Amino acid sequence: MLTKRNALAVSFILLISAVAHLPAAAAGEAINATDDDIAILGYDPVAYFTEAQPLLGDPQFEHVWQDARWHFASAEHRDLFSAEPRRYAPRYGGFCAGAMAEGWKAPIDPEAWVIIDDRLYLAFNKHGIEQFATEPDTNIAKADTNWEQLGQTE
Repeated sequence: MLTKRNALAVSFILLISAVAHLPAAAAGEAINATDDDIAILGYDPVAYFTEAQPLLGDPQFEHVWQDARWHFASAEHRDLFSAEPRRYAPRYGGFCAGAMAEGWKAPIDPEAWVIIDDRLYLAFNKHGIEQFATEPDTNIAKADTNWEQLGQTE
């Protein structure tokens, strides 16, 4: 016979068992930021999509995401980003996409960029992003695999 006390004990054991089998909380995503936590050297990630060019953001239009301070050229861009940060944030936390395909993190030149399949990729220099874009499927697959290890914060 299952008493109320036994039922509570069984429920508690089931709860503990379920919690023990939950995956660990994911670490945060590494973001290419300055010592002041400014992401992608202060450039507006939304501008690459809406203006088809890099624009330096303004600190008055700031949004904090993934422990980094993102700057935008306008309040509208900030609001677009804050509503869908993963849509506008550069892949690989804003680190060089070509270097990520090779298995390491490298800084970027915000003028070296490409949008592939509606995702923003940044690179160390314009030659690097051109190389990355010549074989996008292969390079993205390599970079994605490397990002699984290199892209997590401690």
